[in-house]
Amino acid sequence: MADSERTDILGAVTEVFATVRRKRRLRRGAYAAGWALGLFVALYAFDLLISQGEVPRGVTVSGVDIGGLARPDAEQRLRERIEPRLARPVAVHAGPVTTTLDPAVAGLHPDWASTVDQAGEQPLNPFTRLSSFFTTRDLAVVTRADPTQVAAALGELRTRVDSEAVAGTIRFEATRPVAVEPRPGRQLDVPGAARRVLADWATGNPIELPVRTTPAAITTEAVRAALDGLARPAVSGPVVIHGEGADARLDPPAIAAALSFPPAGDRLELQVDHAAVVAAAGPQLKSTEREAADARVAFSGGRPSIVPSVEGKVVDWDATLAGLPDILKRTSDRVLTARYRVIPAKLTTEQANRWGIAEVIGEFTTGGFAADSGANIATVARRVDGAIVGAGETFSLNGFTGPRGVAQGYVEAGVIENGAPAREIGGGISQFATTLYNASYFAGLKDAGHREHSYYISRYPAAREATVFQNPGGTSVIDLRFTNDAPTAVAIQTSWTPSSITVRIWGTKRYDVESVPGSRTAPVEPPERPGPAEKCHPSAGAPGFTTSDTRVLREAGTNREVRRETRTVRYNPQPRISCP
Repeated sequence: MADSERTDILGAVTEVFATVRRKRRLRRGAYAAGWALGLFVALYAFDLLISQGEVPRGVTVSGVDIGGLARPDAEQRLRERIEPRLARPVAVHAGPVTTTLDPAVAGLHPDWASTVDQAGEQPLNPFTRLSSFFTTRDLAVVTRADPTQVAAALGELRTRVDSEAVAGTIRFEATRPVAVEPRPGRQLDVPGAARRVLADWATGNPIELPVRTTPAAITTEAVRAALDGLARPAVSGPVVIHGEGADARLDPPAIAAALSFPPAGDRLELQVDHAAVVAAAGPQLKSTEREAADARVAFSGGRPSIVPSVEGKVVDWDATLAGLPDILKRTSDRVLTARYRVIPAKLTTEQANRWGIAEVIGEFTTGGFAADSGANIATVARRVDGAIVGAGETFSLNGFTGPRGVAQGYVEAGVIENGAPAREIGGGISQFATTLYNASYFAGLKDAGHREHSYYISRYPAAREATVFQNPGGTSVIDLRFTNDAPTAVAIQTSWTPSSITVRIWGTKRYDVESVPGSRTAPVEPPERPGPAEKCHPSAGAPGFTTSDTRVLREAGTNREVRRETRTVRYNPQPRISCP
């Protein structure tokens, strides 16, 4: 046998033996894998069987291990381990604010059943079950919260956390400009804070609440630019305002007091308070101004004359100061020229000349007053003297004089109160009202409202007199009013002596006026009345009665009757006052 043949036979035999050996090893590996798999399945089935109804392994709640416990036991462990600390205040941080949150006040309560429920069921995946021996899964406490209480608690915290952004600006210490650095604003993120509180309050750890930051509108660089470019030049020296005949000087302290630096986009602008400048410079230029004066009537030598109107002239401060911001940016040539505007008179000389005040159209005189009443009559007469009532206008005595108190120069004087003598501030004004009423009566002016005295006073014409009254504060109660229904204006002239008061009304005469008194009817005897225990003034009283007055108006110069106006008045009896 050749050598090559022997080699082939030996190789074949060797391959056969190798194949046999490989098959034996494969059978042994398969047997081992089968035993291992069977053992794993048996262990998996046993673990699945004994862990039914338990919390999955590796589960913790806020660090408390509840894995592998029955659910009631898990809840009990959480109550024992966690619940005691949930009654304590929770530390919270919100920006720079550190405080505590009371869970009870915030309406926070743990829900242990739901907390355990979130662990889920035992996993069926064998690899998950195997890994649970080596890993943990931490869960948060599920919270039952009252949204209203949570919002209220965070709202109170927000008042301490929130702050508006402060833009950088410039302020003055005397005349030295000082930079005010910008400060960002803060705002508590309330929805985010609520979520964070609900998630972390039961951990026992401080809670960091989310806070939004609002950047300041003006940066430090912008403040520095305004300090160097605006504020320092503005107070580098005085500003002179040239007026017509006088100058005003604004020194650095006055300039500093008038300046502010509000934001304008991303920079600061220089703003001038005109009122502050006027307060400093106005008195220095007051001599260059002139007040407007209306035309008026003055009585000289017993006759009216027109005092001409005067145009006013005042500094137009807005126009004058329009260029001041640009001047304040300079350190030299700091001069302004005052600009003026004309203030026309409300009533010009030309208008006054068309008033038609040419003659006396109504006049009346009364007398017989006491000295104190006379003082009040003189005061009101000076106030009314020269009053103009334009065509179609209505004159009100109370409205024209305003309050008639001590501050206006009136004194206490006699009055009739409930039929008995009394005293009050401004007593005697009714005599002036009666005199003025009669002057308007004979001038033919239209009665716009008046009231007679309740009791007849013998020095006045019956049914042709008037009284007036004000509250202590000056509001009108009983007034005397008449309307100038003529096409031209009228002027009121008063003339007072210690024993009489005369009122003349000047205008253009339209009527000749006659007064026709009526008879006195329906007399009423005065009743008896006891006087007060102190300061009693006895009085004989006077009967009451009813009477009338008819005003007849005839066209001036023709005697043609235009109309008649009758007024009927009932006077109360004035009681007899007996003193103890």
